[in-house]
Amino acid sequence: MKNKVRLNVCGTDYYIASEDDESYIRSIGDDVDARMTQMMAGSDRVSTTMAAVLCALSYADECRKAQAAADGLRSQISAYVDDSERARLEAEEAKREIERLRRELQGLRLRLSELDDR
Repeated sequence: MKNKVRLNVCGTDYYIASEDDESYIRSIGDDVDARMTQMMAGSDRVSTTMAAVLCALSYADECRKAQAAADGLRSQISAYVDDSERARLEAEEAKREIERLRRELQGLRLRLSELDDR
């Protein structure tokens, strides 16, 4: 169900239709309004349009950096999964080797006891 949310950004009302929660949309609008207002307060030469473009550039930069960080995390997780799988296979191989050595030891003990019995 789409929510229709009225946002006020830098004195202008915008109506946003979204399936996201109304409080989420409002928080985004408040964030954009605060950033743009701060940019405009920093200089009399920054218009609403300039502030909007600067704000969009800032968000695009943050988005790309977040995507790069997420890609890095995905790569790390993939490496950890590969390492984990390798360790699991090595552990299984070690268990098989331990079992083989136990059987061999048991056989040697049996042969030794047979030799002792003679």
